Amino acid sequence: MIIKMHAATAPRRVAFLGLGVMGYPMAGHLACAGHQVTVYNRTAAKSAAWCAEYSAAVGKQDLLSQAATPRQAVQGAELVFCCVGNDADLRSVVLGADGALAGMQPGAIFVDHTTASANVARELYAQAKALGLHFVDAPVSGGQAGAQNGALTVMCGGDRAPFDAAEPVAMAFAKAFTYLGDSGAGQLAKMVNQICIASMVQGLAEAITFGQKAGLDMNLVLDVIGKGAAQSWQMDNRGKTMVADKFDFGFAVDWMRKDLGLVLDEARRNGAQLPVTALVDQFYADIQAMGGRRWDTSSLIKRLK
Repeated sequence: MIIKMHAATAPRRVAFLGLGVMGYPMAGHLACAGHQVTVYNRTAAKSAAWCAEYSAAVGKQDLLSQAATPRQAVQGAELVFCCVGNDADLRSVVLGADGALAGMQPGAIFVDHTTASANVARELYAQAKALGLHFVDAPVSGGQAGAQNGALTVMCGGDRAPFDAAEPVAMAFAKAFTYLGDSGAGQLAKMVNQICIASMVQGLAEAITFGQKAGLDMNLVLDVIGKGAAQSWQMDNRGKTMVADKFDFGFAVDWMRKDLGLVLDEARRNGAQLPVTALVDQFYADIQAMGGRRWDTSSLIKRLK
């Protein structure tokens, strides 16, 4: 567990829905910042484990609790944070008799960190607004390590006032929490992020493969070119692990394909031409066929060997 040093923020009553590899540490940072946190997860054992771990860490068991449904989890919360898998998962925790919107108090804010479609963000924004609630789409970048270190980059869409209210609390797990425009803008910005990553990883995979076939010491080459114009986060954090043929560092191929599917769907709607992204998406399909569904995204190099 990594506990982030937090700037002073008045304790708030919050809920966190979804305790996967991202949500678990994100909710933990909220607890460590002194907030009263109620968690919900489809697998209740995960919620119980989270409460036990962070109650021991913060020493205030009465501030942390778990709930059996999203509706129960959000009751009395000023802010509701969520991080689940996809559009369908998001609707399942937000809508319906046991969903979050059914239990939130008037004026409460729902901040969604799921990487989902811009369409579902706008849909849920409208549903929340009709009930006197607020919805902010706020997908994150930084991966599992960013969540654990409290250093995520958060891209937000929605109304400005709820964004401003959520920002100081969300900084418990973020290094940047940025407003980008109307509902859906956060999700669209995350799509831009994934387009960049896909092309960068493929380029890095080709470069390393070329260098290895040319007989170069690629660890040394990466040290050299990483000080110049070729430098990138992917090179710094995944270059040498790609050389070492290691691919268990977080964001999985299955999740990248889900994200690129959202990108390509949106591109069909807005007319953007994304030939490289579409090609890399198919390369990731090759990795899935090789059995690499849970390998991290740098495994693109495997299909070149």
